[in-house]
Amino acid sequence: MTRMALCITNTMSGKKEPFLPLTPGTVNMYVCGVTVYDQCHIGHARALLTFDIIHRYLRFLGFDCRFVRNFTDVDDKIINRANEEGIAPEALAQRYIDAFHRDAAALGLAEPAVEPRATEHIDGMVALIAALMERGHAYAVAGDVYFAVESFPEYGRLSRRSLDEMTAGARVEVDDRKRHPMDFALWKASKEGEPFWDSPWGRGRPGWHIECSVMSTRYLGQPFDIHGGGQDLVFPHHENEIAQSECATGEPFARYWIHNGFVQLAKEKMSKSVGNILSIKEVLERFDPVALRLYMLTTHYRNPIEFSEEGLAEAQRTVARLYETASRAERLIGPSPDGAADSGPLDDFRREMDDDFNTPRALAVVFEELRAVNRLLDEGHTRALDGKRNALRAMTGALGLLQSPPERFLEERRLSGLTRLALSEDEIRRMIEERNAARRAKDWGQADGIRDSLKEQGILLRDGPSGTTWELAE
Repeated sequence: MTRMALCITNTMSGKKEPFLPLTPGTVNMYVCGVTVYDQCHIGHARALLTFDIIHRYLRFLGFDCRFVRNFTDVDDKIINRANEEGIAPEALAQRYIDAFHRDAAALGLAEPAVEPRATEHIDGMVALIAALMERGHAYAVAGDVYFAVESFPEYGRLSRRSLDEMTAGARVEVDDRKRHPMDFALWKASKEGEPFWDSPWGRGRPGWHIECSVMSTRYLGQPFDIHGGGQDLVFPHHENEIAQSECATGEPFARYWIHNGFVQLAKEKMSKSVGNILSIKEVLERFDPVALRLYMLTTHYRNPIEFSEEGLAEAQRTVARLYETASRAERLIGPSPDGAADSGPLDDFRREMDDDFNTPRALAVVFEELRAVNRLLDEGHTRALDGKRNALRAMTGALGLLQSPPERFLEERRLSGLTRLALSEDEIRRMIEERNAARRAKDWGQADGIRDSLKEQGILLRDGPSGTTWELAE
Protein backbone atom coordinates (compact mmCIF):
# COMPACT_ATOMS: atom_id res chain seq x y z
CA MET A 1 0.00 0.00 0.00
CA THR A 2 1.40 3.39 -0.94
CA ARG A 3 1.93 6.01 1.71
CA MET A 4 -1.29 7.94 2.35
CA ALA A 5 -1.58 11.72 2.54
CA LEU A 6 -3.81 11.54 5.62
CA CYS A 7 -2.91 13.98 8.38
CA ILE A 8 -4.33 13.87 11.93
CA THR A 9 -4.27 16.49 14.68
CA ASN A 10 -2.55 14.61 17.49
CA THR A 11 -3.65 15.80 20.93
CA MET A 12 -0.29 14.70 22.31
CA SER A 13 1.67 17.14 20.15
CA GLY A 14 -1.12 19.63 19.51
CA LYS A 15 -0.09 19.56 15.86
CA LYS A 16 -1.33 18.12 12.60
CA GLU A 17 0.87 15.14 11.75
CA PRO A 18 1.13 12.78 8.76
CA PHE A 19 -0.49 9.48 9.69
CA LEU A 20 1.96 6.60 9.43
CA PRO A 21 0.66 3.38 11.02
CA LEU A 22 3.06 0.98 12.69
CA THR A 23 2.21 -1.73 10.16
CA PRO A 24 1.69 -0.50 6.59
CA GLY A 25 -1.87 -1.06 5.47
CA THR A 26 -3.18 -1.78 8.98
CA VAL A 27 -4.63 0.54 11.63
CA ASN A 28 -5.25 -0.47 15.25
CA MET A 29 -7.66 1.95 16.94
CA TYR A 30 -9.15 1.95 20.44
CA VAL A 31 -11.96 4.27 21.52
CA CYS A 32 -13.26 4.55 25.08
CA GLY A 33 -16.86 3.38 25.28
CA VAL A 34 -19.66 4.19 27.68
CA THR A 35 -20.22 3.47 31.36
CA VAL A 36 -23.46 1.51 31.26
CA TYR A 37 -25.61 2.94 34.04
CA ASP A 38 -28.07 5.03 31.98
CA GLN A 39 -29.33 5.75 28.45
CA CYS A 40 -26.77 7.15 26.01
CA HIS A 41 -27.16 10.86 25.35
CA ILE A 42 -26.49 13.14 22.41
CA GLY A 43 -22.94 13.81 23.66
CA HIS A 44 -22.25 10.09 23.36
CA ALA A 45 -23.71 10.23 19.85
CA ARG A 46 -21.11 12.88 18.90
CA ALA A 47 -18.25 10.60 19.94
CA LEU A 48 -19.82 7.47 18.48
CA LEU A 49 -20.45 9.09 15.10
CA THR A 50 -17.05 10.82 15.04
CA PHE A 51 -15.15 7.59 15.39
CA ASP A 52 -17.54 5.66 13.19
CA ILE A 53 -16.75 8.12 10.40
CA ILE A 54 -13.01 7.89 11.09
CA HIS A 55 -13.29 4.08 11.10
CA ARG A 56 -15.21 4.12 7.80
CA TYR A 57 -12.85 6.57 6.14
CA LEU A 58 -9.78 4.54 7.09
CA ARG A 59 -11.40 1.54 5.43
CA PHE A 60 -12.33 3.73 2.43
CA LEU A 61 -8.61 4.49 2.07
CA GLY A 62 -7.91 0.77 1.97
CA PHE A 63 -6.63 0.20 5.49
CA ASP A 64 -7.43 -2.96 7.39
CA CYS A 65 -8.81 -1.18 10.47
CA ARG A 66 -9.06 -3.15 13.71
CA PHE A 67 -11.42 -1.05 15.82
CA VAL A 68 -11.98 -1.80 19.53
CA ARG A 69 -14.57 -0.02 21.71
CA ASN A 70 -15.20 -1.10 25.31
CA PHE A 71 -17.94 -1.12 27.92
CA THR A 72 -17.28 -0.01 31.50
CA ASP A 73 -19.61 -2.42 33.29
CA VAL A 74 -18.33 -2.04 36.88
CA ASP A 75 -18.24 1.42 38.41
CA ASP A 76 -19.51 3.46 41.37
CA LYS A 77 -22.35 4.88 39.22
CA ILE A 78 -23.50 1.41 38.20
CA ILE A 79 -23.38 0.12 41.76
CA ASN A 80 -25.23 3.14 43.16
CA ARG A 81 -27.97 3.01 40.50
CA ALA A 82 -28.40 -0.75 40.99
CA ASN A 83 -28.74 -0.29 44.75
CA GLU A 84 -31.37 2.41 44.21
CA GLU A 85 -33.38 0.02 42.02
CA GLY A 86 -32.76 -3.02 44.20
CA ILE A 87 -31.21 -5.11 41.42
CA ALA A 88 -27.80 -6.66 40.81
CA PRO A 89 -25.18 -4.35 39.21
CA GLU A 90 -24.61 -6.84 36.41
CA ALA A 91 -28.33 -6.82 35.58
CA LEU A 92 -28.35 -3.02 35.39
CA ALA A 93 -25.23 -3.05 33.22
CA GLN A 94 -26.76 -5.58 30.83
CA ARG A 95 -29.93 -3.49 30.51
CA TYR A 96 -27.96 -0.48 29.33
CA ILE A 97 -25.62 -2.52 27.14
CA ASP A 98 -28.74 -3.74 25.35
CA ALA A 99 -30.00 -0.15 25.11
CA PHE A 100 -26.62 0.92 23.71
CA HIS A 101 -26.80 -1.73 21.01
CA ARG A 102 -30.25 -0.49 19.99
CA ASP A 103 -28.91 3.07 19.74
CA ALA A 104 -25.86 1.88 17.79
CA ALA A 105 -28.03 0.00 15.30
CA ALA A 106 -30.32 3.02 14.87
CA LEU A 107 -27.33 5.31 14.26
CA GLY A 108 -25.94 2.92 11.65
CA LEU A 109 -22.61 2.40 13.42
CA ALA A 110 -20.23 -0.10 11.86
CA GLU A 111 -19.55 -2.86 14.37
CA PRO A 112 -16.16 -2.87 16.11
CA ALA A 113 -13.86 -5.85 15.73
CA VAL A 114 -14.04 -6.40 19.50
CA GLU A 115 -16.36 -4.94 22.13
CA PRO A 116 -14.79 -5.99 25.46
CA ARG A 117 -16.31 -5.54 28.91
CA ALA A 118 -14.24 -4.50 31.91
CA THR A 119 -15.50 -7.38 34.06
CA GLU A 120 -14.14 -9.87 31.51
CA HIS A 121 -10.57 -8.62 32.02
CA ILE A 122 -10.08 -8.47 35.78
CA ASP A 123 -7.16 -10.94 35.68
CA GLY A 124 -5.32 -8.70 33.23
CA MET A 125 -5.89 -5.69 35.47
CA VAL A 126 -4.55 -7.53 38.51
CA ALA A 127 -1.46 -8.52 36.51
CA LEU A 128 -0.86 -4.95 35.33
CA ILE A 129 -1.22 -3.57 38.87
CA ALA A 130 1.24 -6.18 40.14
CA ALA A 131 3.75 -5.14 37.47
CA LEU A 132 3.40 -1.49 38.51
CA MET A 133 4.02 -2.38 42.15
CA GLU A 134 7.09 -4.43 41.25
CA ARG A 135 8.50 -1.44 39.34
CA GLY A 136 7.83 0.97 42.21
CA HIS A 137 5.02 2.89 40.51
CA ALA A 138 2.18 1.80 42.79
CA TYR A 139 1.58 1.19 46.50
CA ALA A 140 -1.05 -0.54 48.61
CA VAL A 141 -2.93 0.99 51.54
CA ALA A 142 -5.39 -1.15 53.51
CA GLY A 143 -6.61 -3.09 50.49
CA ASP A 144 -6.56 -0.15 48.06
CA VAL A 145 -3.79 0.31 45.48
CA TYR A 146 -2.75 3.71 44.14
CA PHE A 147 -0.58 4.81 41.25
CA ALA A 148 2.25 7.12 42.34
CA VAL A 149 2.15 9.98 39.85
CA GLU A 150 5.50 11.40 41.01
CA SER A 151 7.14 8.20 39.79
CA PHE A 152 6.31 9.17 36.19
CA PRO A 153 8.13 12.42 35.28
CA GLU A 154 6.08 12.85 32.09
CA TYR A 155 2.72 12.81 33.88
CA GLY A 156 0.56 15.60 32.45
CA ARG A 157 2.08 15.80 28.98
CA LEU A 158 -1.17 14.91 27.15
CA SER A 159 -3.21 17.57 28.96
CA ARG A 160 -0.24 19.97 29.20
CA ARG A 161 -0.48 20.24 32.97
CA SER A 162 2.20 20.02 35.61
CA LEU A 163 1.74 18.41 39.01
CA ASP A 164 2.30 21.82 40.61
CA GLU A 165 -0.76 23.12 38.74
CA MET A 166 -2.95 20.16 39.60
CA THR A 167 -5.09 19.92 42.70
CA ALA A 168 -7.39 17.22 43.99
CA GLY A 169 -10.61 18.42 42.36
CA ALA A 170 -14.05 17.15 41.59
CA ARG A 171 -12.90 14.21 39.51
CA VAL A 172 -10.09 13.14 41.87
CA GLU A 173 -10.83 11.33 45.11
CA VAL A 174 -9.35 13.15 48.11
CA ASP A 175 -7.68 10.64 50.42
CA ASP A 176 -5.17 11.48 53.18
CA ARG A 177 -3.56 8.08 52.67
CA LYS A 178 -2.25 9.13 49.26
CA ARG A 179 1.39 10.09 48.87
CA HIS A 180 0.35 12.83 46.42
CA PRO A 181 -3.14 14.34 45.97
CA MET A 182 -3.14 13.32 42.28
CA ASP A 183 -2.38 9.65 42.92
CA PHE A 184 -5.27 7.63 41.51
CA ALA A 185 -6.86 4.32 42.42
CA LEU A 186 -5.83 1.20 40.55
CA TRP A 187 -7.70 -1.16 42.88
CA LYS A 188 -10.47 -0.44 45.40
CA ALA A 189 -11.10 -2.60 48.45
CA SER A 190 -14.62 -4.01 48.44
CA LYS A 191 -17.36 -2.53 50.58
CA GLU A 192 -20.41 -4.28 51.96
CA GLY A 193 -22.85 -5.22 49.21
CA GLU A 194 -20.50 -4.38 46.31
CA PRO A 195 -19.29 -6.80 43.63
CA PHE A 196 -15.72 -7.97 44.22
CA TRP A 197 -12.90 -10.09 42.84
CA ASP A 198 -9.96 -11.68 44.63
CA SER A 199 -6.52 -10.10 44.34
CA PRO A 200 -3.16 -10.14 46.16
CA TRP A 201 -4.35 -7.05 48.05
CA GLY A 202 -7.65 -8.53 49.14
CA ARG A 203 -11.14 -8.58 47.70
CA GLY A 204 -12.02 -5.54 45.61
CA ARG A 205 -12.62 -4.18 42.16
CA PRO A 206 -10.57 -2.18 39.65
CA GLY A 207 -10.39 1.58 39.42
CA TRP A 208 -11.74 3.23 36.30
CA HIS A 209 -8.53 3.98 34.39
CA ILE A 210 -6.81 0.60 34.59
CA GLU A 211 -9.45 -1.15 32.49
CA CYS A 212 -8.73 0.68 29.23
CA SER A 213 -4.98 0.11 29.52
CA VAL A 214 -5.63 -3.61 29.79
CA MET A 215 -8.35 -3.95 27.15
CA SER A 216 -6.65 -1.80 24.52
CA THR A 217 -3.29 -3.56 24.70
CA ARG A 218 -4.92 -7.00 25.07
CA TYR A 219 -6.44 -6.68 21.60
CA LEU A 220 -4.14 -4.20 19.85
CA GLY A 221 -0.72 -4.61 21.46
CA GLN A 222 1.50 -1.82 22.78
CA PRO A 223 2.02 0.60 21.22
CA PHE A 224 -1.01 0.83 18.95
CA ASP A 225 -1.89 3.44 16.35
CA ILE A 226 -4.88 5.54 17.47
CA HIS A 227 -6.57 6.14 20.83
CA GLY A 228 -9.74 8.22 20.81
CA GLY A 229 -12.55 9.64 22.90
CA GLY A 230 -14.28 12.85 23.90
CA GLN A 231 -12.35 15.91 25.08
CA ASP A 232 -13.58 15.28 28.62
CA LEU A 233 -11.41 12.14 28.72
CA VAL A 234 -8.09 13.89 28.09
CA PHE A 235 -7.72 14.45 31.85
CA PRO A 236 -7.69 12.46 33.99
CA HIS A 237 -8.68 9.28 32.15
CA HIS A 238 -6.32 9.28 29.18
CA GLU A 239 -3.55 10.95 31.14
CA ASN A 240 -3.75 8.13 33.68
CA GLU A 241 -3.90 5.43 31.02
CA ILE A 242 -0.63 6.70 29.56
CA ALA A 243 1.09 6.80 32.96
CA GLN A 244 0.16 3.29 34.09
CA SER A 245 0.66 1.67 30.67
CA GLU A 246 4.08 3.16 29.98
CA CYS A 247 5.33 2.63 33.53
CA ALA A 248 4.30 -1.04 33.48
CA THR A 249 6.06 -1.89 30.22
CA GLY A 250 8.59 0.84 29.51
CA GLU A 251 7.05 1.13 26.02
CA PRO A 252 5.03 3.96 24.43
CA PHE A 253 1.25 3.46 24.77
CA ALA A 254 -0.57 5.00 21.77
CA ARG A 255 0.91 6.98 18.90
CA TYR A 256 -1.96 9.27 17.84
CA TRP A 257 -4.57 10.73 20.20
CA ILE A 258 -7.87 11.99 18.73
CA HIS A 259 -10.50 13.82 20.78
CA ASN A 260 -13.89 15.14 19.65
CA GLY A 261 -15.50 18.37 20.87
CA PHE A 262 -18.52 18.74 23.13
CA VAL A 263 -22.18 19.09 22.26
CA GLN A 264 -23.67 22.33 23.60
CA LEU A 265 -27.21 23.35 24.39
CA ALA A 266 -27.80 27.11 24.35
CA LYS A 267 -24.01 27.65 24.30
CA GLU A 268 -23.62 25.53 27.45
CA LYS A 269 -21.79 22.21 27.60
CA MET A 270 -24.18 19.28 27.90
CA SER A 271 -23.82 17.83 31.40
CA LYS A 272 -25.78 15.61 33.77
CA SER A 273 -24.92 17.98 36.63
CA VAL A 274 -26.56 20.86 34.75
CA GLY A 275 -29.51 18.67 33.79
CA ASN A 276 -29.52 19.56 30.09
CA ILE A 277 -29.17 16.01 28.76
CA LEU A 278 -31.00 14.73 25.69
CA SER A 279 -30.92 10.97 25.15
CA ILE A 280 -30.23 9.50 21.72
CA LYS A 281 -33.57 7.71 21.96
CA GLU A 282 -35.43 11.01 22.51
CA VAL A 283 -33.75 12.68 19.55
CA LEU A 284 -34.35 9.74 17.21
CA GLU A 285 -38.05 9.72 18.07
CA ARG A 286 -38.26 13.05 16.20
CA PHE A 287 -35.49 12.91 13.60
CA ASP A 288 -34.05 10.34 11.20
CA PRO A 289 -30.78 8.82 12.50
CA VAL A 290 -29.10 9.66 9.21
CA ALA A 291 -30.12 13.31 9.69
CA LEU A 292 -28.36 13.32 13.05
CA ARG A 293 -25.27 11.84 11.38
CA LEU A 294 -25.35 14.47 8.65
CA TYR A 295 -25.83 17.26 11.18
CA MET A 296 -22.76 16.10 13.13
CA LEU A 297 -20.75 16.05 9.89
CA THR A 298 -21.40 19.76 9.32
CA THR A 299 -19.02 20.71 12.17
CA HIS A 300 -15.38 19.62 12.37
CA TYR A 301 -15.08 16.85 14.95
CA ARG A 302 -12.62 18.79 17.12
CA ASN A 303 -14.91 21.82 17.48
CA PRO A 304 -17.94 22.11 19.79
CA ILE A 305 -21.30 21.73 18.08
CA GLU A 306 -24.51 23.50 19.09
CA PHE A 307 -27.51 21.18 19.25
CA SER A 308 -30.18 22.76 17.06
CA GLU A 309 -33.59 21.40 16.14
CA GLU A 310 -33.64 23.78 13.18
CA GLY A 311 -30.29 22.42 12.03
CA LEU A 312 -31.52 18.85 12.40
CA ALA A 313 -34.67 19.63 10.43
CA GLU A 314 -32.56 21.08 7.62
CA ALA A 315 -30.30 18.02 7.73
CA GLN A 316 -33.40 15.84 7.45
CA ARG A 317 -34.48 17.70 4.32
CA THR A 318 -30.99 17.30 2.85
CA VAL A 319 -31.03 13.58 3.56
CA ALA A 320 -34.33 13.30 1.72
CA ARG A 321 -32.77 15.03 -1.32
CA LEU A 322 -29.82 12.62 -1.25
CA TYR A 323 -32.12 9.60 -1.22
CA GLU A 324 -34.45 11.08 -3.84
CA THR A 325 -31.52 11.68 -6.18
CA ALA A 326 -30.25 8.14 -5.65
CA SER A 327 -33.75 6.80 -6.30
CA ARG A 328 -34.18 8.85 -9.48
CA ALA A 329 -30.84 7.57 -10.78
CA GLU A 330 -31.81 3.98 -10.06
CA ARG A 331 -35.11 4.39 -11.90
CA LEU A 332 -33.38 5.92 -14.90
CA ILE A 333 -30.23 3.78 -15.28
CA GLY A 334 -30.75 0.92 -12.83
CA PRO A 335 -28.98 -0.02 -9.59
CA SER A 336 -25.41 1.14 -9.20
CA PRO A 337 -23.04 -1.32 -10.88
CA ASP A 338 -19.45 -1.95 -9.86
CA GLY A 339 -18.29 0.42 -12.56
CA ALA A 340 -15.75 3.21 -12.25
CA ALA A 341 -16.50 6.44 -10.43
CA ASP A 342 -15.41 9.85 -11.69
CA SER A 343 -11.99 10.49 -10.22
CA GLY A 344 -12.29 14.29 -9.98
CA PRO A 345 -14.81 14.55 -7.15
CA LEU A 346 -13.27 11.56 -5.36
CA ASP A 347 -9.86 13.25 -5.42
CA ASP A 348 -11.41 16.44 -4.02
CA PHE A 349 -13.21 14.44 -1.34
CA ARG A 350 -10.02 12.64 -0.29
CA ARG A 351 -8.11 15.91 -0.15
CA GLU A 352 -10.60 17.37 2.33
CA MET A 353 -10.94 14.22 4.44
CA ASP A 354 -7.17 13.69 4.48
CA ASP A 355 -6.92 17.09 6.16
CA ASP A 356 -7.75 15.82 9.66
CA PHE A 357 -11.11 14.33 8.60
CA ASN A 358 -12.52 17.71 7.57
CA THR A 359 -16.11 16.63 7.06
CA PRO A 360 -17.64 20.13 6.51
CA ARG A 361 -15.42 20.67 3.46
CA ALA A 362 -15.88 17.07 2.32
CA LEU A 363 -19.65 17.59 2.46
CA ALA A 364 -19.27 20.59 0.17
CA VAL A 365 -17.78 18.22 -2.41
CA VAL A 366 -20.65 15.78 -1.87
CA PHE A 367 -23.28 18.48 -2.35
CA GLU A 368 -21.60 19.77 -5.52
CA GLU A 369 -21.68 16.25 -6.93
CA LEU A 370 -25.31 15.92 -5.85
CA ARG A 371 -26.18 19.03 -7.85
CA ALA A 372 -24.26 17.69 -10.86
CA VAL A 373 -26.12 14.37 -10.74
CA ASN A 374 -29.48 16.17 -10.51
CA ARG A 375 -28.62 18.34 -13.50
CA LEU A 376 -27.85 15.25 -15.57
CA LEU A 377 -31.06 13.60 -14.38
CA ASP A 378 -33.11 16.68 -15.32
CA GLU A 379 -31.51 16.80 -18.75
CA GLY A 380 -31.70 13.02 -19.32
CA HIS A 381 -27.94 12.64 -19.96
CA THR A 382 -27.59 9.00 -18.99
CA ARG A 383 -24.19 8.46 -20.62
CA ALA A 384 -22.36 10.79 -18.21
CA LEU A 385 -24.51 9.85 -15.23
CA ASP A 386 -23.03 6.52 -14.16
CA GLY A 387 -19.55 7.71 -13.17
CA LYS A 388 -20.87 10.71 -11.28
CA ARG A 389 -23.53 8.63 -9.50
CA ASN A 390 -20.86 6.12 -8.47
CA ALA A 391 -18.64 8.91 -7.14
CA LEU A 392 -21.55 10.24 -5.10
CA ARG A 393 -22.26 6.78 -3.72
CA ALA A 394 -18.59 6.20 -2.82
CA MET A 395 -18.37 9.48 -0.91
CA THR A 396 -21.63 9.05 0.98
CA GLY A 397 -20.61 5.48 1.78
CA ALA A 398 -17.34 6.69 3.31
CA LEU A 399 -19.37 8.97 5.59
CA GLY A 400 -21.97 6.36 6.51
CA LEU A 401 -24.77 8.12 4.63
CA LEU A 402 -27.22 6.32 2.32
CA GLN A 403 -26.91 3.01 4.15
CA SER A 404 -30.45 1.94 3.15
CA PRO A 405 -31.65 1.16 -0.39
CA PRO A 406 -33.12 4.47 -1.65
CA GLU A 407 -36.62 3.23 -2.47
CA ARG A 408 -36.95 1.42 0.84
CA PHE A 409 -35.79 4.47 2.82
CA LEU A 410 -38.18 6.80 1.01
CA GLU A 411 -41.07 4.36 1.35
CA GLU A 412 -40.48 3.91 5.09
CA ARG A 413 -40.21 7.66 5.49
CA ARG A 414 -43.45 8.19 3.61
CA LEU A 415 -45.28 5.57 5.63
CA SER A 416 -44.04 6.92 8.96
CA GLY A 417 -45.08 10.42 7.92
CA LEU A 418 -48.47 9.31 6.61
CA THR A 419 -49.44 8.17 10.09
CA ARG A 420 -49.51 11.88 11.00
CA LEU A 421 -51.62 12.83 7.98
CA ALA A 422 -55.29 12.55 7.13
CA LEU A 423 -54.48 11.33 3.59
CA SER A 424 -53.66 7.79 2.52
CA GLU A 425 -51.01 7.02 -0.07
CA ASP A 426 -53.72 5.97 -2.56
CA GLU A 427 -55.47 9.32 -2.08
CA ILE A 428 -52.22 11.18 -2.76
CA ARG A 429 -51.66 9.21 -5.96
CA ARG A 430 -55.25 9.89 -7.05
CA MET A 431 -54.81 13.64 -6.54
CA ILE A 432 -51.54 13.59 -8.48
CA GLU A 433 -53.34 11.83 -11.37
CA GLU A 434 -56.10 14.45 -11.25
CA ARG A 435 -53.49 17.21 -11.34
CA ASN A 436 -51.71 15.56 -14.29
CA ALA A 437 -55.04 15.39 -16.16
CA ALA A 438 -55.67 19.09 -15.42
CA ARG A 439 -52.20 19.99 -16.71
CA ARG A 440 -52.76 18.04 -19.91
CA ALA A 441 -56.02 19.97 -20.35
CA LYS A 442 -54.11 23.20 -19.62
CA ASP A 443 -56.40 23.85 -16.66
CA TRP A 444 -53.62 25.51 -14.68
CA GLY A 445 -55.96 26.83 -12.02
CA GLN A 446 -57.15 23.34 -11.06
CA ALA A 447 -53.61 21.94 -11.25
CA ASP A 448 -52.28 24.66 -8.94
CA GLY A 449 -55.23 24.20 -6.62
CA ILE A 450 -54.47 20.48 -6.19
CA ARG A 451 -50.79 21.26 -5.55
CA ASP A 452 -51.73 23.88 -2.94
CA SER A 453 -54.25 21.54 -1.30
CA LEU A 454 -51.65 18.82 -0.94
CA LYS A 455 -49.11 21.32 0.40
CA GLU A 456 -51.56 22.45 3.09
CA GLN A 457 -51.85 18.81 4.15
CA GLY A 458 -48.09 18.33 4.39
CA ILE A 459 -47.37 16.91 0.90
CA LEU A 460 -44.90 18.57 -1.48
CA LEU A 461 -44.92 17.71 -5.20
CA ARG A 462 -41.84 17.67 -7.41
CA ASP A 463 -42.10 17.59 -11.21
CA GLY A 464 -39.29 16.08 -13.29
CA PRO A 465 -38.59 14.37 -16.61
CA SER A 466 -39.61 10.99 -15.16
CA GLY A 467 -42.91 12.33 -13.76
CA THR A 468 -44.27 13.80 -10.54
CA THR A 469 -43.04 12.57 -7.16
CA TRP A 470 -44.11 13.61 -3.69
CA GLU A 471 -42.49 14.02 -0.29
CA LEU A 472 -43.54 14.93 3.21
CA ALA A 473 -43.03 18.49 4.34
CA GLU A 474 -41.02 18.81 7.56
